[in-house]
Amino acid sequence: MEPVLYTYYRSSSAARVRIALNYKGISYEPRPVNLSTGEHLSASYTSQNPQALVPFMVIDGCEISQSVAILEYLEETRPDKPLLPKDPAQRAQVRAIMGAICCEIQPLQNLRVLKTLPEPQRAVHARKVIADGLVAVEKMLEKSAGAFCVGDCVTLADCCLIPQLGNAHRFDVDLEPFPHIRKVEANANALPAFKQAHWSQQPDCPPDLKN
Repeated sequence: MEPVLYTYYRSSSAARVRIALNYKGISYEPRPVNLSTGEHLSASYTSQNPQALVPFMVIDGCEISQSVAILEYLEETRPDKPLLPKDPAQRAQVRAIMGAICCEIQPLQNLRVLKTLPEPQRAVHARKVIADGLVAVEKMLEKSAGAFCVGDCVTLADCCLIPQLGNAHRFDVDLEPFPHIRKVEANANALPAFKQAHWSQQPDCPPDLKN
């Protein structure tokens, strides 16, 4: 049975998984869940995924929530085209960058948080959270980056960084102070796995927003 990914076109968390699936050449069925209309809160969805979030994946008879858990599962069960380095120290660097993005930036600017703020404050809040977080990520990349976040091969860190930069562009974050981040972004965005995972290429993206 083909894996199923519950996704939303604007979700940077779901985009992490889309990139990994594309990079590893894993065919899957996308099932869009509209976060803006509250579809993720429906009884039919929460009966499967009590956290009521995306991504959520059904694969190999398993139901897995949380993007990092899904990424690790894909890496452990489908090690061809690896997204983690062999070297333990480099693996730790990858996971540290993932944590800086997935734990320290994205949760503070996601839709659920923004909806608690008055409309005029939302973009300002998101822009500050992302910019402040990228300062730390840039310093991490100063020590680890080659063509990509850790060395010259795509890793799970890149799967997490590029969707977050999509949010940065959406909220007009100035990326000029982050040369390492910009280099990684340019290299990653040249690859089909990243291009195909972009929010504008998703089946639930409104036609007027598609590239």
